[in-house]
Amino acid sequence: MEGIRFIDIYATKGIEYLIVISFLAAFVLFCRYMYQPREGRAAATIAPENVTRFRIPEGLFYHQGHGWLRPEPGSIGVVGLDDFAQKLIGKVDAVELPAIGSRLAQGEKGWSLVVDSERIPMLSPVAGEVVEVNREVLRSPEILRQDPYGKGWLFKVKSSRVASNTRNLLSGKLARAWMESALDKLHPLHGESLGPVLQDGGLPVDGIARVLGGAEWVDLAKTHLLTEGE
Repeated sequence: MEGIRFIDIYATKGIEYLIVISFLAAFVLFCRYMYQPREGRAAATIAPENVTRFRIPEGLFYHQGHGWLRPEPGSIGVVGLDDFAQKLIGKVDAVELPAIGSRLAQGEKGWSLVVDSERIPMLSPVAGEVVEVNREVLRSPEILRQDPYGKGWLFKVKSSRVASNTRNLLSGKLARAWMESALDKLHPLHGESLGPVLQDGGLPVDGIARVLGGAEWVDLAKTHLLTEGE
């Protein structure tokens, strides 16, 4: 009986020691986290480099003026503006689309965004005759911010050169790399850092041009949409 009691006491003490050791280990980890430098904790919240900062769907072709093209059967091309453009401009008051029947050339002015009475032109990613415009976007420009690749399409063109025009555009991994680097290539007019245009998590804010360009934000926006002379 004495031997059994001795073993029971020994086992009970062992469990108590394990509980104490576990508590001390958890306390040490908690203290290390609490006293970690603020910069270190902030860095941990920044999105890793492989997280996409812009929406870039597959199956589309992107122009370096930040318009996109989606070829459809019947020599039809659907056109819109990409996520970088809508984040660069921010809230759009109105959209000016080309008239049905007008002809566009690839890389030339296709449509304009209107913000606070300022008109910001954008380049067409495709050549062809305009056969349809998205009247829902004309009525509610807010759609551009919500769904720039779906309900926010702008117009359709018809041309036998839709397919050949895609050779001058970017797609797939190349398009993703290009758009991700576009944010890093922004050149603030007065040397500001890019910090204010990134939210917690590293995602860009809406209205990047206003943040970086101040009163000259229209010039900055046109520079990055390749329409400085328009």
